[in-house]
Amino acid sequence: MGYVTAVPHPRSEAPGSARAGRLSLAVALLSGALGAAVALLATRQEWSQGTATVAGGAFPLTAKGSDVTGVPAALAVVGLAALVAVFAVRRAGRLIVAALLALSGVGIVAAALLGASDSAALDEQAAQASGDTSASVDALSHTAWPYVAVVGGVLILLAGLLALRYGRLWPGMSGRYERSGSTPQPRRKAPAVDPDRPEDLWKALDRGEDPTGA
Repeated sequence: MGYVTAVPHPRSEAPGSARAGRLSLAVALLSGALGAAVALLATRQEWSQGTATVAGGAFPLTAKGSDVTGVPAALAVVGLAALVAVFAVRRAGRLIVAALLALSGVGIVAAALLGASDSAALDEQAAQASGDTSASVDALSHTAWPYVAVVGGVLILLAGLLALRYGRLWPGMSGRYERSGSTPQPRRKAPAVDPDRPEDLWKALDRGEDPTGA
């Protein structure tokens, strides 16, 4: 004796898609905004340090992330703009913007990893401090901030991948404006003016109406 266990799947697909769209939207917004903030913060911190030999002594040198490379900060701004723009476009435009968002994250990760071992910024400072163009930094070391920037890039990349996968389920700004703009709004009728009430007469004059007219 068999059992009938068939469940109509179409009924469960729509609620599931809507739920996935809301969840992915929340995660993408959070990860994208947080990733941009983390990447921008990391580029303003000290990435590397070392010394330069000046007049027989050691002169300390430090380099911020923005001194090492300006790519992560620039791409963080691009990613944040793309995160906002993804709601202003539809269909193919949304896919393009989502891809730009993901690529911004990839670029931040690559630039930060390259900057984690870069010494060019400190070499330049060493040359300026010693007055010798061939001078280089000594006792070079790096901090963890480049890898913090990598984390920011990964979060932006995650936002871009979510936009590529679930962006079609997300709402758009243009649709709301089109619906509200296509419906003519009823014109408000001016309130009746009571000639025996001075305040009504003044209000009519303020609206540019003639309170004495028929």
